[in-house]
Amino acid sequence: MISRRKALLAGAAGIVVVGGGGVALAVREKPEPVAPPSVDPQGKMLWRNWSGTQSAYPSLRSAPKTEAELAQALKTASAPIRPVGAGHSFTALVPTSGTLMTLDQMAGIERWEGEEAVVWTGIRLGALGPALAAKGRAMPNLPDINKQSLGGAIGTGTHGTGTTPKALHGDITALRLATVSGEILDCDATRNAEVFNAARVSMGGLGVITQVRLKTSANRRLHRHVWIEPLADTIARCEDRWAKHRNYEFYAVPFTDLAANITHDETDLPATPPAPSSDDAFLEALKQLRNLLGFSTPLRKAAAKALLGSTKPEEAVGEGWKLLSTERPVRFNEMEFHLPPESQMAALKAVMAAIETHRKDVFFPIELRRIAADDAWLSPFNGGPRGSVAVHCYYKDDYRFLFDLIQPIFLAHGGRPHWGKLHSLTAPQLSKLYPDWEAFQAVRRRLDPEGRMLNPYLRELFGA
Repeated sequence: MISRRKALLAGAAGIVVVGGGGVALAVREKPEPVAPPSVDPQGKMLWRNWSGTQSAYPSLRSAPKTEAELAQALKTASAPIRPVGAGHSFTALVPTSGTLMTLDQMAGIERWEGEEAVVWTGIRLGALGPALAAKGRAMPNLPDINKQSLGGAIGTGTHGTGTTPKALHGDITALRLATVSGEILDCDATRNAEVFNAARVSMGGLGVITQVRLKTSANRRLHRHVWIEPLADTIARCEDRWAKHRNYEFYAVPFTDLAANITHDETDLPATPPAPSSDDAFLEALKQLRNLLGFSTPLRKAAAKALLGSTKPEEAVGEGWKLLSTERPVRFNEMEFHLPPESQMAALKAVMAAIETHRKDVFFPIELRRIAADDAWLSPFNGGPRGSVAVHCYYKDDYRFLFDLIQPIFLAHGGRPHWGKLHSLTAPQLSKLYPDWEAFQAVRRRLDPEGRMLNPYLRELFGA
């Protein structure tokens, strides 16, 4: 994200010099979380998500090559049947003792209909970008990680940032849904319209979306600008920046009083050579600040400002699929809620205060984005635009405080959870947050009356 000075507060286990004296501190690096066995006593192989928090031993793994194979599997395979993409969800959407189904062999662009692309949903976002660019087209917006499958990203309401671009599912104009009856439904605003409204964000709870017809935009180059400034200045100017820039987001960095700002705007400037990512170095610096100065918030903030506050801005020009979505090699767990825009900054301030008072071990920045409205029934952005606040935890650290300390703040400010990220809400609470909740459940019961697509987590989530 930002180029760093190489000094990381005297190295991995060094001495912190304070007022001419020395204070020796042991680095509090935790061991790797214990992984479940790769094979269970019955010989079934382990599935585990990216962050390592969710796992299962499915009795059957299915990788259909055609819609006909997929439809037959949905009729006959052992339940629960759960579609899986790249495993980037933190909630228990995928784990099953029944059938784990991947669409990896149903990937790519099937055809073009004018400027809309008909795409098999097994494709990864990192592969879809260059495939669209080959035709001079691009997705209007992208999330900040490029590993997800298109189907998984759509099903969980995954989004980018900007007051005009919608979340990924908001650019879908038609889809094909394979159901447990073996039927393939063509859905859009006029054909099977209720299924279309329900399926666009459905967490694989209605069946399996095999294809989508996707709006695209011209593949314009973007100018990326990244800089650090005081957090108070960012909060004061963020609304103007969301109004001004095509894409704008910022990261509030706990225990530093600083924020990293990122804008992307269309440009005719020539592309610049790709620069090596410095995200890892940035996070390592923040982790070392935590490890070495976590005993004193004032010292930690002073050191952070000295190390990071005078960092020079970075700029880059390139195609959107190269700049908007990036690699995320450092694993984490995450809670993200989507709030009314007028509540977003108040929620951020409350979250920052709670973390800096009660959770000295947190060092990951807190991400803030803005997302346009759409009309999918279980879209967090149904009914109006939303501002998101995402709290990340290093994968080695205990994330349970998110439920007790952070989630109540989000709920008090009118938040709706990201479906693929940590939350503990179930049907009684969710039904009050979504006006079309019961309409969605009616479609789900009609398409899957026996709940073949529902694992225990989804049964509780949907109140089945």
